Amino acid sequence: MISSTPPSAYAAAPAVRQPEAAPGEAGSPLAAIDMGSNSFRLEIGQIERGQYRRLDYIKETVRLGGGLDAQGMLTEEAALRGLACLARFAERLRSFRPGQVRAVATQTLREARNRDAFLRRAQTVLGHPIEVISGREEARLIYVGVARLMPPSDGRRLVIDIGGRSTEMILGEGRSPLQAESFQIGSVSLSLRYFGDGRYTETAFRQAQVAAGAELEEALETFAPTRWQQALGSSGTVGAVSQLLLANGVTDGTITPEGLRWCMERCLRAGRAERLSLPGLKEDRKAVLGGGLSILYTLATHFGIVALQPARGALRQGVIFDLQDRLHGSLDSEHPHDMRDDSVLQMQLRFGIDRLQAERVQTVARTLHASLAPQAPLEVQRELDWACALHEMGMMVSHHDHHRHSAYLLGHVDAPGFSQSQQRRLADLVMGQRGGLRKLEEALREETFALQVLSLRLAVILCHARNLPVLSALTASRHGRTILLNMEAGWAQAHPRTLYLLREEQAAWERSELFRLSLRTRA
Repeated sequence: MISSTPPSAYAAAPAVRQPEAAPGEAGSPLAAIDMGSNSFRLEIGQIERGQYRRLDYIKETVRLGGGLDAQGMLTEEAALRGLACLARFAERLRSFRPGQVRAVATQTLREARNRDAFLRRAQTVLGHPIEVISGREEARLIYVGVARLMPPSDGRRLVIDIGGRSTEMILGEGRSPLQAESFQIGSVSLSLRYFGDGRYTETAFRQAQVAAGAELEEALETFAPTRWQQALGSSGTVGAVSQLLLANGVTDGTITPEGLRWCMERCLRAGRAERLSLPGLKEDRKAVLGGGLSILYTLATHFGIVALQPARGALRQGVIFDLQDRLHGSLDSEHPHDMRDDSVLQMQLRFGIDRLQAERVQTVARTLHASLAPQAPLEVQRELDWACALHEMGMMVSHHDHHRHSAYLLGHVDAPGFSQSQQRRLADLVMGQRGGLRKLEEALREETFALQVLSLRLAVILCHARNLPVLSALTASRHGRTILLNMEAGWAQAHPRTLYLLREEQAAWERSELFRLSLRTRA
């Protein structure tokens, strides 16, 4: 269980460094933090004229995935290891501005029941937001990192990444992922279950391979060998096994079924992890080698992989390229591009959303929010735009309580580019578009979120007749905790039903005691 140890106990001392370039400047350094189940990694890179250059790289074995107890709770011991590592990362990032850093967490924090408590402490220590990303989003970002750093290929590629508690498989062509899946099996989780006592036995390897096959079996058709021409492996497990095979002269670093059998035979000869001593095998890899080899051999035999090549690029580089695209636009285009915009459009089409109504609500909400929070960061404004675009997606389920259906769908749908954390925030926003405010009482204590909700609710009311109101007849302003909505007298008289709904809204905010909504008419 996680205790209430103050996050400040892990705060790092300020680092003396020259300020980095602002995130909007060409070639400015960008940083990615990959909070994996086995290791935490910090990568600092620079993209200039389409070329990637690594400026710094730090990796620490944290074994966060080994710290989940039988109830799915992250133990305090594991939490402290993670916080101590993040404090060291924070020291290196001390001079980085907001927008230059993106931190993502993967399978362990997807699973941990007490992840929110850990994330609060972790974000305080790091000094930057941490996003928990879905398995498919992790897979997409892995492919982005590999595709951008590997030489071009004419055929389709199968990219595999074996992490501590999950394995990602991606089928892609060029820079485009075509199929991306994540499976809840990894080197740490499998090693703990079948090699937890440190012993290597034939029975343990056989049982581990059966467990891996049971998890991966559903993907046999999706990633069949007839669907790709080259297999690439990304990140820790693949890199460690490739280095092991190369250092012992078994292969040139290519992972083959024969090479994997050689590795497992050496494990069986040693009998125990602590007795395994081979050139190229790092000490911190021994504890998770059994699980990693079992997954690799299962992949090779089930998916017909005769040669798996270690790839340049991984999740952390994918995060940096994705962040670069958000900040500066696609490197292949003169126009800004954000994968999240594509996802929103696809959801609008998939769920049959009335896009004209979404645009009306978006126009009004954006205008109101600009008056109430003129200094709001761009990302806050974009969140409000996306919530407006998707606020009626639940209509496909039912008109009754459609805001609840919208919130559920938005919180659970696969949406490339969005983290799980951001999807939950958007789900809360669309949940708050109507009805009582008590359901979001805790979230509304954050003023930024409260102003987003207020802007959305007012926009939904003002567009309730499915037409755009005359914006020149309405002005909004903020005076401390009072929100003043001024209406031209003629407009108010011409729209009695809208005025009725606005008074109902006024009463709702009065009950919440968060803001006071004041309605006034002017000649």
